[in-house]
Amino acid sequence: MTFRTKSNTQGFSLLELVVTLAIAATLAAFAIPSYRGHIARAHRTDAASALYRAAQFAESAAHAQGAPLPSGLDQAPSGGRAIYRLRLLPADDTNGGYALEAQPLDNGPMADDACGTFILHATGVKSNRGTANADSDECWSAR
Repeated sequence: MTFRTKSNTQGFSLLELVVTLAIAATLAAFAIPSYRGHIARAHRTDAASALYRAAQFAESAAHAQGAPLPSGLDQAPSGGRAIYRLRLLPADDTNGGYALEAQPLDNGPMADDACGTFILHATGVKSNRGTANADSDECWSAR
């Protein structure tokens, strides 16, 4: 007579599965907002550096007042899907000859960002036209 031995199957208990899911949910609750904040800071930094590149073009090129920026300098990031649209604004009494603005696209990920539109004057003055009372220094900072 042969006896069959039960195979000892290994698996997860319900308690182990619930604990694992609770740990994963807790990590996600902290990681996702941090990740989104990092992405927003990266987009802001990209807008600021695009404005500096466009300012370098505006200073070195003999451009006509109100002429559009060339392709590659008219959006941020310069390649791929645009997040910000850049424009060269005409001279007025306060901007020193021209101003550049980087406005977030209405349907883009930065549309509701507190920093709103980035503005760089020919005099070097940086400002923001935001949706809230955003600190301009914080918006232009990569921190």
